[in-house]
Amino acid sequence: MGALATAIRLANAGYGVKILEKNNYPGGKLCNLELNNFRFDKGPSLFTLPNLVDDLLKLSPKKIDFEYKKLDVLTHYFFEDGTVVKSFSETKKFATELQLKLNEDPITIEKHLEQSKFFYETTAPIFLEKSLHKLKNFFNLSTIKGILNSYKLQLFTTMHQANSKKFKNKKTIQLFNRYATYNGSNPYKAPALLNIIPHLEFNLGAYIPKNGMIDITNKLVECAANLGVEFLFNCEVHHIELENDSVRYLKTASGDYPADIIVSDADMHLVYNKLLEKKYTPKKLLAQEKSSSAFIFYWGMQKQFAELDLHNIFFSENYEQEFTDLFNSNKPYHDPTIYVNISSKYCKNDAPQGCENWFVMVNAPHNKSQKEINYKEELKKNVIAKLNRILKVDLNDLIVCEEILDPYGIEIQTGSFGGSLYGNSSNNKFSAFLRHANYSSKIKGLYFAGGSVHPGGGIPLSLLSGKIVSELIVNDN
Repeated sequence: MGALATAIRLANAGYGVKILEKNNYPGGKLCNLELNNFRFDKGPSLFTLPNLVDDLLKLSPKKIDFEYKKLDVLTHYFFEDGTVVKSFSETKKFATELQLKLNEDPITIEKHLEQSKFFYETTAPIFLEKSLHKLKNFFNLSTIKGILNSYKLQLFTTMHQANSKKFKNKKTIQLFNRYATYNGSNPYKAPALLNIIPHLEFNLGAYIPKNGMIDITNKLVECAANLGVEFLFNCEVHHIELENDSVRYLKTASGDYPADIIVSDADMHLVYNKLLEKKYTPKKLLAQEKSSSAFIFYWGMQKQFAELDLHNIFFSENYEQEFTDLFNSNKPYHDPTIYVNISSKYCKNDAPQGCENWFVMVNAPHNKSQKEINYKEELKKNVIAKLNRILKVDLNDLIVCEEILDPYGIEIQTGSFGGSLYGNSSNNKFSAFLRHANYSSKIKGLYFAGGSVHPGGGIPLSLLSGKIVSELIVNDN
């Protein structure tokens, strides 16, 4: 996503752009899987800030139609004691739901979401939309406003501590703590500023593209091609060749590609460990704690479940222990929180009639050994047992096809170090300042976009990284 956004903006600015892609498909993690007669979005499944995609598509010289629907219900939450909570997108309706189901004060819920909005509006112009590593970006009204309000941003409180002080019910705390997983972090360590994330869903809205998440990739590729961007697939970069600390060309198995400017959307570990000489390696950056990874089951299900929707969460009983295992163990907790995404609820062609396509994800530790995963069968058994308990079914009789993607496979396919989905974790109050810059301070002409650098992982932040990088390149050249 970062590379596509950068390519579109630079091509629109008059640059000649080539995209070199290791795989035979575009989009990185945001790609497609077809299994029997089922279609799955293989990676990201949540769509927020659609304006970031719309802004890119407007740059196309040919009109591109991109349709998406706003969700009325964001997520269905399931707890072991039988409690089911619907996360309505309309704030007052959601507050009433939490009052009825969890005995929370609606005013407290509304104030929490108002605070989330304040966090976003105060920090977005500083942390998300500009390079943090250019001194001139700190001399403006937005930055001054942010500094003056910094004492309100709860930088020295963890997400869990902040949420525990607000809410009465541990289920409510768990529900809002979950947002730390949106960038692969631990709510018991990550700063409370991550409570910025609910604003994107509740106040700005969550959406589903008409043709599934893959439509984002397809439309951006179409836009880039319309602007003259050249795509080279099955073209793995083996080395970034330099001369006098300036980029010269990319070395691949199929030949060399000279370039005045190189933008890397690869994981920064891959860049420094495989593509550049060791003397350029930022050792402290690479040594930081990594974000979590994921273990995903893609299941074709020969049944439709009326109680489920597009986004569904089945919570662990001991959330704190789950995160302790996630960041201190080599396998997921035995009673994991499970996310089930069913795009066929909205995209009817994604599954045969009477069936559903289940994307079943569990947060998993990043794969430190970088070797094949050995807990697949144990995890599958635990996941099915939990879903069977809560849904009162036997999924073993309903799964007609299966494919899996584990941290080892994620690293092979995307280059993400150990399968870490978001680069470094945000389990640090200074994490926003500790991400890699969008440019190299040592190598002229080398820039960085994507989820492992500033401003962070996920579709919106990767798209914003492309905006930041393209502006840096235009200004520098």
